[in-house]
Amino acid sequence: MLAPKDYVNSAEALSGTYTKVQAEQYTRWLATHHYENFHVVSFLLPKRLHQDFYNVYAFCRWADDLGDEIGEPAESLRLLAWWREELDAMYAGRTAHPVFVALEGTVRKHDLPEQLFSDLIHAFEQDQRITRYANWDELFGYCRCSANPVGRLVLRLCGYADQERDRMSDATCTALQLANFWQDVMVDLQKDRLYLPLDLLAKHGYTVDDLRVGRFNGAFQGVMREAIDVARKLFIEGLPLVKTVDRRLAFDLDLFSRGGMRVLEKIEQQDYNVLSRRPAISKFERAQLLVGSLWNTL
Repeated sequence: MLAPKDYVNSAEALSGTYTKVQAEQYTRWLATHHYENFHVVSFLLPKRLHQDFYNVYAFCRWADDLGDEIGEPAESLRLLAWWREELDAMYAGRTAHPVFVALEGTVRKHDLPEQLFSDLIHAFEQDQRITRYANWDELFGYCRCSANPVGRLVLRLCGYADQERDRMSDATCTALQLANFWQDVMVDLQKDRLYLPLDLLAKHGYTVDDLRVGRFNGAFQGVMREAIDVARKLFIEGLPLVKTVDRRLAFDLDLFSRGGMRVLEKIEQQDYNVLSRRPAISKFERAQLLVGSLWNTL
């Protein structure tokens, strides 16, 4: 079994053929040997959906690793273009890669739209080209591709496909994405990525250069206060979704939504200082956020 980065460097793996059983073994291995959150998710989900979630997760994990683990933007873009070709081939009835051999049955069973998977690839391609966002509209546009499709995929795997649930799911997924961004401002900056909108910084008299040197002051507190308010409003907008789905899924949704909101509270409790330390959250709170991170797999 090979992780994506190793797989693309193996001529034997790339030229191999895979049965459905072998492919599903691979996606299951990939899902259960990387992030601790998937073990939690597997416990919470109905057993009949486990393999389908493994298959969808494997697609997301591959796209994520091709974007973030290669180390060279041009090569990442080449590999992501290849991954898109493999996606198109699957929807055209041709599969070779084990992820798509496994995913094909899940797509047919749950009628999953190709656009949701394509949008995710687009987000990873965008990460290679864009490292700054001028305003909230641009950032929300990124989240529409990087986070929201995963929530819609989860809903469809669980039997829901309507505009109102999608709207509330989108709000939740974007909020989770923002909560992750806000706790990892300096981690992302080390990769030369900044998700705080530039016009938000300017509004409070704070600059990217201030951020680079870790300057914590009232201006930065103002930036984070407003950023957290935006994320919290989205969480609140998405919370009614729990009343529209079955009890088991509702429990999951409520769990990680409140985990994300807890991260926002922790940032507030440390006076918005995320420049020198990440929010100190308990193991249970971290588990809540990890479960939620499945919805925006990055």
